[in-house]
Amino acid sequence: MSEARGPPVSPQIPPRIVRFRDAPRYLGMDRNRFNAEVRPHLTELPIGRQGIGFDRLELDAWVDDYKSRNGRPARKGVNTWDASKSPASSCGPESTTSTSGSSAGAFARALAQVGSRKLKGGSEG
Repeated sequence: MSEARGPPVSPQIPPRIVRFRDAPRYLGMDRNRFNAEVRPHLTELPIGRQGIGFDRLELDAWVDDYKSRNGRPARKGVNTWDASKSPASSCGPESTTSTSGSSAGAFARALAQVGSRKLKGGSEG
């Protein structure tokens, strides 16, 4: 028996124009907030006779601007995710190797200090 194969599956491409009915959901907000805070800053694109759409890249740019003005920094002591600084995964021996020679030297010095304190403390008691 042979398997029936359909056409190759292509990755879904997000539309460039987001319809008005979908734009608030795309940004994660309700329609009233979208109309009051976002829509005045966007270019409306007519679709057919009655349809209205917005450029997805313009919606993304609005979010970036909003985030830069209103975003809050992470709590103190919490590391934030930065994909450009942290590769997704490295499955090899390199993943356990330090990439910074200075931090390895600083660690070795700290380890030596801790070790010498324990030796001094243990010899006195």
